[in-house]
Amino acid sequence: MQRAYQAEPDAELPQASSSYGYSSLDRHQCAEADLAGEAALALSYNGINQAVMLVSPQHLEDFVLGFSFSEGIIESINDIYDLELSATQGGWQAEITLSSRRLFALKQRRRQLSGRSGCGLCGIEALDAALAPLPALSPAALPPIEHLQGLRASLPHWQPLGQHCGAVHAALWMDASGQIQASREDIGRHNALDKLIGTLLQTGQPQPSGCLILTSRCSLELVQKAIRAGFTTLISLSAPTSLAVDQARRYGLNLIHIPAQAGPRVYHAALG
Repeated sequence: MQRAYQAEPDAELPQASSSYGYSSLDRHQCAEADLAGEAALALSYNGINQAVMLVSPQHLEDFVLGFSFSEGIIESINDIYDLELSATQGGWQAEITLSSRRLFALKQRRRQLSGRSGCGLCGIEALDAALAPLPALSPAALPPIEHLQGLRASLPHWQPLGQHCGAVHAALWMDASGQIQASREDIGRHNALDKLIGTLLQTGQPQPSGCLILTSRCSLELVQKAIRAGFTTLISLSAPTSLAVDQARRYGLNLIHIPAQAGPRVYHAALG
């Protein structure tokens, strides 16, 4: 797969406006605070405009690959022949060249997506599409309890963007030995997971014995993306929704919640 890039444009951080009633010290601290970056990214496949997403402008190639995979546009990284990222006045443009087979499949079920950082099932035109069948996962054992002890406290080390400016979510991958091997951050929780999936696509599919870790709300769409990507265990720092648990049970995904002030809660274990 060939790749081409243009340099990211320099941009000054927006300054926080002051409000009547706050001290000069408060206003100064607000004005000096760094804010999370947000940019529009337009995705075009073989010249066909497909989606515009609002993303954190880091690891954009990872996002394009992960989004293409989790949305079913590609089945493997080899389905992309070329990827060109370029900066525009309004944000970023991704020009992706697909194999003829995947382009045909995309045209067969093409839908327009309008992205936003807090989006849900963006662009879904029918209820059946929102709950489309997914591949069943092979049963996998739960991670050893020692891999979960202290996990929440260790995650900030893997979230440099979040530590610097906040307002972002993280998706991480922990291998079978309990070591975190990859982490991606974004203003959008779906985007963070897509970036992680794209990262792993370039190094091989996630190992069945590894775990996906999410710092964001664990809802249906994230469970669906995890299943499509082949993860067998999802660890969330936030409680899952009822529909997320239903989907995990249906397709054999181990789903674990680690509360801030309590021990791990297993909502579904594939091995029963």
